[in-house]
Amino acid sequence: MTLTTQQQILIEQRVTNEAKSTGAAYLIWFLLGGLGVHRFYLGRTGSGIAQLMLFIFGWITLPIFVGAFLLITLAIWVLIDAFLIPGMVQSHKEEVRRGLTSSALIMSSS
Repeated sequence: MTLTTQQQILIEQRVTNEAKSTGAAYLIWFLLGGLGVHRFYLGRTGSGIAQLMLFIFGWITLPIFVGAFLLITLAIWVLIDAFLIPGMVQSHKEEVRRGLTSSALIMSSS
């Protein structure tokens, strides 16, 4: 079964309304990137926790110089995230679109 044009338009409107903002993701990344907050915002909880742990343990172990390596690793990861944010936002939009499409198909087949 396929969706009608009206259903497709409604899905795209909901995707636009429910999707995460690239601008907001970059703002969060700029202000709180080292804490992984931008990853929490984009639904990447596991890697957000990993970044947060690197930040915490990096600062705790900085006096014994282990923390420097953790913080450098985190800094590189956060810098790479600047290039990955658009793809993460697009991935979130696709997830929302898939969910709405499957719900619409289920409703139209009932």
